[in-house]
Amino acid sequence: QVQVVESGGGLVQAGGSLRLSCASSKLLFAITAMGWFRQAPGKEREFVAGISRSGRSTRYEDSVKERFTISRDNAKNTVYLQMNSLKPEDTAVYYCAVRSSDIDTTYVRDMEYAYWGQGTQVTVSS
Repeated sequence: QVQVVESGGGLVQAGGSLRLSCASSKLLFAITAMGWFRQAPGKEREFVAGISRSGRSTRYEDSVKERFTISRDNAKNTVYLQMNSLKPEDTAVYYCAVRSSDIDTTYVRDMEYAYWGQGTQVTVSS
């Protein structure tokens, strides 16, 4: 059973920062690509950021570029999403997603991921 556990959500004022963490099963972590998605009330789930198994390749949704940074620490089996300059429109439940990957690339579609965390709420007040 692959476990994916997010943490770090919360309430922050506009312009503030939060860091989300996502831990996954040790056996898979070194060969996994990982991604962050979010879903706001009444909206579909959308891609936020992705990182390849080595960490050398990253990709971002246009609205978060220059504000969010995805990174990973393979020694700790953890991926992070540093979110700066937060805006009210960033309010959503954020989900971490994991998949094994034979190649060092990123994935942006939710259907490409096999395992998901339970989600963590991020609320940005104006």
